[in-house]
Amino acid sequence: MTPAARRPLLDPEVAAPDPAFADPAVRGSRVPEEALRPDALRRRFGLPPAWQPEVRTDGRLPGRTGAARPAAVLVPLLDRAEGVTVLLTLRAGHLSDHAGQVSFPGGRIDAADADAVGAALRESEEELGLPATRVEVIGRLPLYETATGYAVTPVVGLVRVPAAGLELRPHPGEVDEAFEVPLAFLMDPRNHERRVVEAGGGRERRTFYAMPYEGARRYFIWGATAAMLRNLYHFLRA
Repeated sequence: MTPAARRPLLDPEVAAPDPAFADPAVRGSRVPEEALRPDALRRRFGLPPAWQPEVRTDGRLPGRTGAARPAAVLVPLLDRAEGVTVLLTLRAGHLSDHAGQVSFPGGRIDAADADAVGAALRESEEELGLPATRVEVIGRLPLYETATGYAVTPVVGLVRVPAAGLELRPHPGEVDEAFEVPLAFLMDPRNHERRVVEAGGGRERRTFYAMPYEGARRYFIWGATAAMLRNLYHFLRA
């Protein structure tokens, strides 16, 4: 029997835009195309500039207490002839955390993992069938704490795409779909949104980033994944 899809805590697509983010000067300017090429990305991570991430946490959900659990994700940058793309997953709808959301491949760091890099590569192979041998790790982004209590290390890797194409095997118990988004799209703040929700009977105001993308169908990238991409934007723009 297929597990039932979990009901989301909120529908992020109906959340109102944050008027404070409407000004293009607040959003920022796009990352130049030449800075998004594989060699330029290697150089940037090899000699990182002075910069600060814009956001480091979603803020804990009610009832999610205790120390954050260490986790890692892979930010897979596919080196394609037409330009670098970002490989993302649509998480299975029955999962206990972040069900049905767009995510990077990844998960908890196990005792058997050497470090966050090892965990990110292991999880990517388990979830997508992406061989670690195809991934050139070029750096990391700052730790990000999710609303569900995970302290996530984003590991950035360039993925070599063979001439015959990259054959992925998404794990049906964890991933509903894998898809790609051009890095240039994600690094253009004209495609960034910040939305606002009120919680606790209007006593608490929360904002989150979103990057809706029209590919084979509409994908709504939001929450921690969008925030980490927003931090990548600031890193490449610094």
